[in-house]
Amino acid sequence: MKKRDFLKSTAALGLTALLPSSVWALSKNGRLRTAHIGVSNMGGNDLASISSHELVDVVALCDVDSKALAEAKKLHPNAAIYKDYRVMLKEMKSDIDAVIVSTPDHTHAPASMMAMEFGKPVYCQKPLTHHVVEARAMRKMAKEKNLVTQMGIQVHSFYDYKLATLLIQSGIIGKVSTVRAWSPKNWGFDGPEPEGSDPVPENLDWNLWLGTSAERPYKEGYYHPANWRKLLDYGCGTLGDMGVHIFDTPYNALKLDVPMTIKNQCRKPTGFGFPEKNTVTYTFPGTEYTADTLKWIWYDGKGAPEKHKDLRLPNNEKLPGQGAMFVGEKGRLLLPHFMELPRLIVDGKYQELDLSIIKDQEAIGEPVRDYDSEGNKHYHQFVDACLGKAECSAPFEYSARLTETILLGVIAGRFPNKTLHWDNATARFSEPEANKFLDAPYRDF
Repeated sequence: MKKRDFLKSTAALGLTALLPSSVWALSKNGRLRTAHIGVSNMGGNDLASISSHELVDVVALCDVDSKALAEAKKLHPNAAIYKDYRVMLKEMKSDIDAVIVSTPDHTHAPASMMAMEFGKPVYCQKPLTHHVVEARAMRKMAKEKNLVTQMGIQVHSFYDYKLATLLIQSGIIGKVSTVRAWSPKNWGFDGPEPEGSDPVPENLDWNLWLGTSAERPYKEGYYHPANWRKLLDYGCGTLGDMGVHIFDTPYNALKLDVPMTIKNQCRKPTGFGFPEKNTVTYTFPGTEYTADTLKWIWYDGKGAPEKHKDLRLPNNEKLPGQGAMFVGEKGRLLLPHFMELPRLIVDGKYQELDLSIIKDQEAIGEPVRDYDSEGNKHYHQFVDACLGKAECSAPFEYSARLTETILLGVIAGRFPNKTLHWDNATARFSEPEANKFLDAPYRDF
């Protein structure tokens, strides 16, 4: 698949939310036949959750690691197995109803776009893409082909996050002026690029793992299977990993679009790994739920977040390890990450949540504290949508804009302490030097 074919049009998209006008049962017998690209680690979790739906038949498995593929095959002995997703999609396009993409970030867009070109609904892990241009292209194709799509942000469908969204939109703290969000995780690498090479493990097809990314010698412990998130060519750092989850509820609740300005306070770029510690400040255009503009500050790395009056808790309590704080006209709403209820703070004291302010009482649902029962909801919503029984809550129309926001913060890390100005209409920075990081050439492999 050539890059020019993959991105036939990179023109900026309109911002009006438009979900698919209709969905339909894809399989003649009322079941959904799924193909899974990437079946280890998170891919294994995705496979388990999708296949737990009673109407799913797993018909194809694909992974560049033969050990991971063999383990998945044990669980689904009737599924065909492949190591190259391009071959799988071409050979089995008539036997597949939907595709699940659970690869490292740099392969999300190439695999998802090819599946959508064949008219297949796609469930793709977060962040949706590795580059901004890819996010816009995926959003555009999903809309043009009217496909069911879902990004893998499972907590989007959890009770706590839906409740926080309803409370904010019901005005519990008035218009929001600031959001502060944090994760002390470290998906960065401040060290040098490794020298030399190591033998490629027999179970790994290194060429297929690299995929469309630039050629690079294999080095044990740096890439497959666990550390690719730390590196510029393959992941999106802590912001792209935990940031997508923690950004999601405030972004959704406040009905935000992409930001106007972005600034990342971090160390100087090395050209290889993401900074181990970032403080990213965004400004967004106002919405009906915010002040005239919204300020958003993200903290990651050891010791995150920095101390700030917005983050002080009653009784000198410690902040949750990860989470977000909404700062509004009438108080603050703390949303821990995860499996904890949001907490209302007014005049420095916790207040009981008054759920009667929520207009749509049916939307509240019942509080659930069990991850096992909550965890599959997002996946099953996708399956049901493919079968014409539901609508996805994180389609590419929404998740591409959320991903774009995340990726703009990632790009800002290339220009420490410099404010970048983003033009949503043209999908370009005012600073020309930043525009070259919106995309990257695809390697033929």
